[in-house]
Amino acid sequence: MSAEESEAAIARWHDAVNRKDLAAALGTVTNPIVINGPKGAGPITDEGFVEWVTRSGITLHPRSFHPITQRVIVVEQDARWPEDSSSTRLATLFRASGGRVSAALRFPALRPALEFAYLYTELAATE
Repeated sequence: MSAEESEAAIARWHDAVNRKDLAAALGTVTNPIVINGPKGAGPITDEGFVEWVTRSGITLHPRSFHPITQRVIVVEQDARWPEDSSSTRLATLFRASGGRVSAALRFPALRPALEFAYLYTELAATE
């Protein structure tokens, strides 16, 4: 999988989440997908991901893409939840597999996301 294919998968993910297109969202992720958030981190089913899209009401607008490897890309985003009057800048580490997003790990800012991404890739390279 090339970095361009990974970026395309991540773009489809953003589009489906932002449009609240649940069928499309289901097709953008692996089963399971690894996520993190206020309730912790770990794998959830693709159906669990679709439930999150509905429950959270979030919109995520990409600001910049930072490829780490062909499959791992950090995306700086402006996030907005339904109850918020303004956006919040954050970053998400995405991992793509087979044209779908297999991990989406949210960080409060770009720098910690990039630091984790580099650590993750170094750790994975030693397996």
